[in-house]
Amino acid sequence: MESLLIDWGLPALLVVSFLAATVLPVASEWLLAALVIKAVDPGVAVGTATLGNTLGAMTTWALGIWGGPYILQHWLKISDRDQRRARRWYARWGSWSLLMAWLPIAGDPLCFVGGLLRVPLWRFTLLVAAGKAARYAAIAWMTQKLIS
Repeated sequence: MESLLIDWGLPALLVVSFLAATVLPVASEWLLAALVIKAVDPGVAVGTATLGNTLGAMTTWALGIWGGPYILQHWLKISDRDQRRARRWYARWGSWSLLMAWLPIAGDPLCFVGGLLRVPLWRFTLLVAAGKAARYAAIAWMTQKLIS
């Protein structure tokens, strides 16, 4: 499967990066590194991975916008008290926390809360994409340093 994804190159990276930004347990960093090793232009690979991962995060943001209250109460069963505590935390750190949307485990909830609390799409996209681009750029840079 790995060699198939590597052979498909950038389209596979776009899809895998998208899926990695959803609640599915998928990782995209290995494919980015493999493509950089395979001599795919690192800038294009970073841009592709960032685009896919940001689009995936926007899907989670949309779930927060349109299904947030229902999901919190009926699926996740988060108490009103815990919801108030989360809103206070978010009020303190605000949308700047979306720069950390690339983090494993914490990133998806940050994107969901961004939608739930109605962070404007332009701000959400800018902050999330900046954080994700920085992560992918660091991975591409480290990969290049290791192979040179």
